[in-house]
Amino acid sequence: QVHVVESGGGLVQAGGSLRLSCAASGSILSINNMGWYRQAPGKTRELVAHITSGGSTNYADSVKGRFTISRDNAKNTVYLQMNKLKPEDTAVYNCYAADYRSTYWGQGTQVTVSG
Repeated sequence: QVHVVESGGGLVQAGGSLRLSCAASGSILSINNMGWYRQAPGKTRELVAHITSGGSTNYADSVKGRFTISRDNAKNTVYLQMNKLKPEDTAVYNCYAADYRSTYWGQGTQVTVSG
């Protein structure tokens, strides 16, 4: 089996920071792409950040300059450092990891930013 485990969500005040972690393990092949989606209640899911095996990154306009995605290939782990958090960042965040044949998803972690 492939296991994708997320951690780091929680409650934080506006202007604060959180770091999300996501580790993939099990019978997974070499991972190409990793990243994070988020979805707030009643809203459309959006891609927050994406990182390739070579380290190229892409961010949603709403988080540019505030969030940083990084990865540790040896550990099959992706991180999302979230700074200057806003109430609009409140959502369930889902991690993904993709090898050449499949995309694997984490269970989701709740991020709540209070005004």
